[in-house]
Amino acid sequence: MKTLTLRITQLILAAAILFALLPWTSLAAAPAASHAKLSYRRIFKSSSPEFIEIVVREDSDGATYEIRQLDEDPGASPFEVGAPLRQKMFELAAELNHFQGPDLDVHRRIANLGEKTFRWEAGGESHETKFNYTLNSAATQLMQIFEGLARQQELVSLLERRMKYDRLGINDALLQFESDLNHKLLPEPQRALPTLDQIAGDSRFVEIGRQRARALAERIRHSG
Repeated sequence: MKTLTLRITQLILAAAILFALLPWTSLAAAPAASHAKLSYRRIFKSSSPEFIEIVVREDSDGATYEIRQLDEDPGASPFEVGAPLRQKMFELAAELNHFQGPDLDVHRRIANLGEKTFRWEAGGESHETKFNYTLNSAATQLMQIFEGLARQQELVSLLERRMKYDRLGINDALLQFESDLNHKLLPEPQRALPTLDQIAGDSRFVEIGRQRARALAERIRHSG
């Protein structure tokens, strides 16, 4: 009987030790989630806009953007970036060694095109690089994606403002959207579909604008 009691006690102690160690064991065995963030900032005085900053997360569609003039109050707004595009962005950042490699700037006597900054953060580690102009293909692709996202948000915001305050100007805003769509400058044009559908279905807007919004929405949907 004493032997059985001792055995049970030993098993209880072993189970208690196992449960006490389990969280630490799991953390050691499983790789820690990186929760990496990738950001882009452009500061270009006397341009419009003068300040752009976009932050995307590797593990979430949730992103933020800030587009303004330098003398305006700072403040980021939320938007979304889909998984396929985020994957491409983080692959480009990895190709650039998360900005730990050689200087990206060409360091030649060229016009000031604005200071651009790429930044990568994960697990308390961060790296960034600044440049005016670069010939690096991966850096150029990543910059174009970020600039495209900024332009896309500008256009959607413009459409929303025209819907509220300038219904007669909605067609001009749609023409700007269409021009950028034609030049393949918008990374995720499907993000504008709710706005385009709302314009197309609202009789308060001029008919030419409603038709253009409807055609753009159909074009985006058919392109996948």
